[in-house]
Amino acid sequence: MSATAPAAGAPIPRPGHRRLRWWAELPLIALVYVAYSAGRLLVRGDVTTAVDHGLAILRFEQAFHLNAEHPLNRWFTELPALGVPAAFFYASLHYLVTPAVLVWLWFRRPARYRAARTWLLLSTVIGLAGFSLYPTCPPRLLEARYGFVDSMARFASYGWWGGEASAPRGLGGLTNQYAAMPSLHVGWALWCGVILWRYRRTLWTRVLAVGYPLLTTVVVMGTANHYFLDAAAGATVMGLGLVASRPALCLADRARTRLRSRQVADPAPDAAAAGPAGPAAGSAVGGTAGPVPVTAEAAPPGPAVRPAPHPPRAPSPAGARASGPAAP
Repeated sequence: MSATAPAAGAPIPRPGHRRLRWWAELPLIALVYVAYSAGRLLVRGDVTTAVDHGLAILRFEQAFHLNAEHPLNRWFTELPALGVPAAFFYASLHYLVTPAVLVWLWFRRPARYRAARTWLLLSTVIGLAGFSLYPTCPPRLLEARYGFVDSMARFASYGWWGGEASAPRGLGGLTNQYAAMPSLHVGWALWCGVILWRYRRTLWTRVLAVGYPLLTTVVVMGTANHYFLDAAAGATVMGLGLVASRPALCLADRARTRLRSRQVADPAPDAAAAGPAGPAAGSAVGGTAGPVPVTAEAAPPGPAVRPAPHPPRAPSPAGARASGPAAP
């Protein structure tokens, strides 16, 4: 049975309700992540400017007593029982938990996946813009007189990361160490927490949904990788991405629906030009010949038909008596 095009006026399925395909989804996520990593690498900025921005943030926090980085960093540095797990946490979970939540959404909440993925990707792009517009030196790279210690470098012998960055050993030069504002460690952790809270309503997942973003915030400050304002900016970026995700999805749906409507309404020009003409009137369709309807204009002319003459009427008896016999 051959497929037929939908009838005119028939509703076209909304693109957002289609089942997404993993072979199209993986390249999209990989492309955005590569762009994010490359953007962090390329947008290095001026080191002096990044240091000035970091000191400005530190002075602002000190003025309003928000600089929790100092006591946390001191504890994480002096207590290996805190510093080593925190270093593993910072260097690993950021790249493990977020993909795991995405995969879980794909299989367990497929109807929610597209909106959640769009929210995450848009927020990441906004964060990349923040790295470009406001390069910031993290506390661990400031001069020692500002009171910070690079705990990641101090405990690098315990893990797989290098002393110059949280990247694997030997790859520190491939990272942008002045991309502290905003903290996407905190932003992505907040995204994971919101997703788990909304779509997995068990007690332990609720605890994880609240605890993971909060613990991430403490770790990024305790390891001197971010300021408190970096963490706040990461949460703000996720809020902006959430607001922008709905209009972005609507625009994508409209564009896809319009494209599909155009494909349905406009047949392929080659097929229209090369296709056989439709059956003529009166030709056999399916082996049965139908009569050719003849309209009044198409009827052949013929002789005029005159009405038949009426027969003569017989005289009535009264009329016959009145006339009498004929004269002799």
